[in-house]
Amino acid sequence: MFEPELLRTFLAVERAGGFTAAGRQLGLRQSTVSGHIARLEQAAGRELFRRDTRNLALTADGAAMIGFARTILDAQAQAAAYFSGSTLTGLIRLGASDDVMARALPDILVEFQRTHPGVDLELTVGLSETLKSRMAAGELDLVFGKRLPGERHGTLLWRDRLVWAGRSATTEFDDPVPLITYPKPSLTRQLALRALKHAGRTCRVTCVSDSLLGLRAAALAGLGVIVHAEGVLPEGLVSLNDPRLPELGDLDFVLMHRRTRLSEPERALAEAITVNTRRLSLQTTRSAT
Repeated sequence: MFEPELLRTFLAVERAGGFTAAGRQLGLRQSTVSGHIARLEQAAGRELFRRDTRNLALTADGAAMIGFARTILDAQAQAAAYFSGSTLTGLIRLGASDDVMARALPDILVEFQRTHPGVDLELTVGLSETLKSRMAAGELDLVFGKRLPGERHGTLLWRDRLVWAGRSATTEFDDPVPLITYPKPSLTRQLALRALKHAGRTCRVTCVSDSLLGLRAAALAGLGVIVHAEGVLPEGLVSLNDPRLPELGDLDFVLMHRRTRLSEPERALAEAITVNTRRLSLQTTRSAT
């Protein structure tokens, strides 16, 4: 009666707090997300979300559907794992950059745990360059992070456009440009400083945070501008229209692994990440055309 795809979209909307944000997480257009919710409401015969021009809130039936959706998806995953005969066990030490952890990775990990309950994950979140160094030192097995275009390490998952972002698209900045950034060796920090220097602009680092949550809070507080991949912009932030800010180019999202021959659990997780991020890649490509 209730299609799993529709239930997953419903849970993503509830978790993200909106159709557009859920679409970014799932790699779907906003219209597709709206269509999924409409079909689920039609199947249930009840309104699940109460909408107005500014707010989106669960109805009483929507709140009840949260529990039902989780139960249905869990049961489906348990049945799939039972009949597929998955016997994978072991530990994977996974590194993930902050932005993919906030957007692309959580749903992938939920689904992976459902289908491979015998595999344990040790998750480390940090800067891509730091994670890459830790993997080279043998401390991590896989890293889902970023690289500069033209670099060759890792398997390319998708390429995204970098943008200047803040709380309002019409915000413009005089010199020195107030920059909110990760600490060194952040790739976006490196690209932002390089682009400003080449454009003859000066800047002042107004806030440094090692977490995306901190960067987002500082930007929403009006402390300055951040540089971020457009396809996974934090909720509440938008690309700036300031023509005086220089172009930043692209950034590659990649999957890196420590060993040439992956273990069976590592291969399964790498495949899950690769397959599920293709949708985000396609969505990003459509948005750019």
